[in-house]
Amino acid sequence: MSQATTPTGYVTPAATLERELSAKKSRFIARAGPATDRQAALAFVDAMKADYPDARHHCWAYLIGNPATAASAAMNDDGEPSGTAGKPILNVIQHKGIGDLIVVVTRYFGGIKLGAGGLVRAYAGATQQVLAELPLIEHRPQRAFTLAFDFADEQPLRHWANLHGAQLLSVDYGPRVTARLDVPLEQVEAFEAFLGAQGIERLEVPGDD
Repeated sequence: MSQATTPTGYVTPAATLERELSAKKSRFIARAGPATDRQAALAFVDAMKADYPDARHHCWAYLIGNPATAASAAMNDDGEPSGTAGKPILNVIQHKGIGDLIVVVTRYFGGIKLGAGGLVRAYAGATQQVLAELPLIEHRPQRAFTLAFDFADEQPLRHWANLHGAQLLSVDYGPRVTARLDVPLEQVEAFEAFLGAQGIERLEVPGDD
């Protein structure tokens, strides 16, 4: 999948990937993966520190949400000269157009100073290298619906969901059937028309958009 926003959403990491780059005997180990909020991103950083506890620097940047209108972004130089690590990592992330992404670049110092320009090139290069191979999936904005309906309406609802890319999250059976669905934003108008035609009731539930 191309590394860019799409007409209906944006791309996000499908997995975690790690790659390594060497520069003047220093090792730069870049790890990229998914993070949907700051807490998940910082946990990703902590996991990298645990895997490489003897490394001198663990520099990172993340971008949460749609990269075209990011909800949150942050970076950290972790002891490297200001602007030589976190910013180059974030610049590459923004250029690639990948959302919900955290990249950590861990450095083992090789005894030869790289200078500010060399550090920028190394951190950006390590990030480029891991993102070039990172598997991606499309994130499609969804709207949550909670519904109440008669048993006879369940099969038509499932059929509509299958045809239009909606995800049936749960179904509970009582005097009436209640169900939760995630519907792609571009299908919401059509779904609301379907609900009206079927006479299916939408319940007001906190957390539904």
